[in-house]
Amino acid sequence: MNKRISSNSVLSIATPEAIEPQLFEHPAEAVDCLEALYERNTRFLREAFEGLGKNDAPLTRFRACYPQVSIETSSFGHVDSRLSFGYVSAPGVYTTTITWPKLFRHYLKEQLGHLMRNHGVGVTVSESATPIPLHFAFGEAAHVEASAAETIDIPLRDLFDAPDLTTTDDEIANGSYEPGPGEPSPLAPFTAQRIDYSLARLSHYTATSPAHFQNFVLFTNYQFYVDEFCAWARQQMAEGGNGYTAFVEPGNIVTPAGADKPDADYTLSRLPQMPAYHLKKKGHGGISMVNIGVGPSNAKTITDHIAVLRPHVWLMLGHCAGLRNSQRLGDYVLAHAYMREDHVLDDDLPVWIPLPALAEVQVALQDAVAEVTGYKGYDLKQIMRTGTVATIDNRNWELRDQRGPVKRLSQARAIALDMESATIAANGFRFRVPYGTLLCVSDKPLHGELKLPGMASAFYRTQISQHLKIGILALQKLAAMPPEKLHSRKLRSFYETSFQ
Repeated sequence: MNKRISSNSVLSIATPEAIEPQLFEHPAEAVDCLEALYERNTRFLREAFEGLGKNDAPLTRFRACYPQVSIETSSFGHVDSRLSFGYVSAPGVYTTTITWPKLFRHYLKEQLGHLMRNHGVGVTVSESATPIPLHFAFGEAAHVEASAAETIDIPLRDLFDAPDLTTTDDEIANGSYEPGPGEPSPLAPFTAQRIDYSLARLSHYTATSPAHFQNFVLFTNYQFYVDEFCAWARQQMAEGGNGYTAFVEPGNIVTPAGADKPDADYTLSRLPQMPAYHLKKKGHGGISMVNIGVGPSNAKTITDHIAVLRPHVWLMLGHCAGLRNSQRLGDYVLAHAYMREDHVLDDDLPVWIPLPALAEVQVALQDAVAEVTGYKGYDLKQIMRTGTVATIDNRNWELRDQRGPVKRLSQARAIALDMESATIAANGFRFRVPYGTLLCVSDKPLHGELKLPGMASAFYRTQISQHLKIGILALQKLAAMPPEKLHSRKLRSFYETSFQ
């Protein structure tokens, strides 16, 4: 039996050597410094952990802090009022902690560049006072042996900092954070610990690295859409990529452009809860597709985490119940408004807050429907309706007394009912991620029109391929827009962070 080491003394604190804050006039140099500082501090924690049990009982507690970037302005100078991000609205000091700067390099360079140009000042890189939890100091591929920790009696929480869930929250994004007297204002919607928490969750739920996620995201609630997306993505790879560089499947299985199969003979024994698939482009400009399954809880969970990656847009493609007798199975529903009966976001975004339709997203979706189906102008109304989509948390709502729900749906002028769309839109609004919804009518429960087995097979064969083509084309149209046009000012509140 190994001798176990215990400690009965109060430990001192060991930290990396302190560094002086550095002022930078160029975004790339500031990000280089952030990367170097982050790597040094996380390496310090990893090496301290690896040294456990090799010597006598540790006499120190180990701590390293996140890097941070700050800006200070002294002017109320007016900036380009067309912008929805990239500036601060009042004099003061603004700061944010940074994690995984290599992953966010393109984003950070872009955001810092906007600040420098709009205010004519440099940015300062320094160490924050926020400790990096040991859990987040290890890279994705790290395999941590338990044997090191088993040789000591001291709890790891006494030697290293653990995630502090009392401060890992969405107060900034929710608009409820108020800095204390003399404290700087937030520069970004998420803190480093909040981002680290979500990055770890993304790997768990999707079985893909956060590094593979792209800025244009499709959500679906049916595996049929994923199968169609995978077939299309593999075709792009076999044809040389057509502008895409790789296709990544759960398990981080990569098919590079120009190949007709993955570069490793490996498949997952079972899929994760919400598998993700990524058709990659340079600068994260490709498409990620996630099968979120059924229900508003899943929809909230995955968007809570993808939001920290600051995507440019997310769209919901899925099936819905058509509520109007004039609708037919296979018709499309373009959501112009949302009725929220899912309740999973009530504490973060009260139901009295309206969710606006975003013109750029709506136009892209409608134009994509017209191009793919061949219907134009007034004829487009034959296959598509715009209006209110209601999202509910009870899949079998029609088995209860329908008088209450049906009355509310009618008063709201709802045209379709599902279990995810309003949740995804609400979290897009909350996190300032442009959002949209295009659904396909798969049944009409109020009118007794349900799919029979044969009808269902025919429906899936004919509609899913077309529906997916529309979603992909809409994202390609949105990707062609400059980010400053896509990120609407409608999503910004009175007091906003500078970072998109």
